[in-house]
Amino acid sequence: MSDATPPAARPLTRAALEIDEYVAGLGWDQPARLFALVDTGKLLANEPALARQLGLEPGAEGELTPIEQEELPRDAKLDEFLGTIAWPDAVAGCALVVERLILPPSAESQLPKGKSERELTAFVASHPERQEVRMTVAVLRDGTRESALRLREKDSSREVLTGPDLVPGLADALLTTFS
Repeated sequence: MSDATPPAARPLTRAALEIDEYVAGLGWDQPARLFALVDTGKLLANEPALARQLGLEPGAEGELTPIEQEELPRDAKLDEFLGTIAWPDAVAGCALVVERLILPPSAESQLPKGKSERELTAFVASHPERQEVRMTVAVLRDGTRESALRLREKDSSREVLTGPDLVPGLADALLTTFS
């Protein structure tokens, strides 16, 4: 059995998995990465030189092509940065990849109350049940969303979880970049 990305039914799911696989090839401890999602058929018709450079071939109509954007500023807060983005009409959607530490639901009752963001971050970072996760969240202008989650301890394409509502807050934030 190969470790290749499994096929997916929806173009947005395929795009999210393609981005996840690309970033997985770069290893862990990566900065956040932002991608524009463009309609592959339109890209082939309107930007044939770029399409050739990306290795796209005719017959990919209905598909989405991810195009990585410039590196996000390391010192910017993600929500503030997303508020500065405006996409041209040619962009059908966007995707963001971030790595975070998470706790299982069973640990939520242990979260200290009334602590600063820095103190909560330190608590999560030192918690014995913490897990590292890479989240790829993709959205389209029409509100369609998809997420791909990869746990560091199960770092395999076959172990990537997908679903439209896995990271709803980040999906909502990405959708605001189109308004």
